Amino acid sequence: VVAPFRAPPTPYSAGHRGIDVAALPGDPVVAPANGVVSYAGPVAGRGVLSIDHGGGVVSSIEPVAAGVAAGAAVRAGDPVAIVATGGHCDDRCVHLGVRVHGEYVSPLLWFGGVPRAVLLPMAG
Repeated sequence: VVAPFRAPPTPYSAGHRGIDVAALPGDPVVAPANGVVSYAGPVAGRGVLSIDHGGGVVSSIEPVAAGVAAGAAVRAGDPVAIVATGGHCDDRCVHLGVRVHGEYVSPLLWFGGVPRAVLLPMAG
């Protein structure tokens, strides 16, 4: 991860609503989890691929040249795109964002990398 998730203080404030992963243009991109492609196309001059994973979870990856179309079912690890250019990554990364019921959360909480906290009862 070359740039971490930084939650904005308010919904429209500056922040980093995802993580940037080291990648070069032409590198393959795989689906982070099972789902259905909900969007594959341009947004503000860069290619974006969004996957609906069910349960209100949607991931978006950019900049990419999609290899699948909206409506395609994908499984975790399936090739879905190649890294393209555009956006803030400057030919050095790909951005992964995750929304849960419309709110951005750290992708590491959903796709591994950060262990989930487990609350245990206190003895005594």
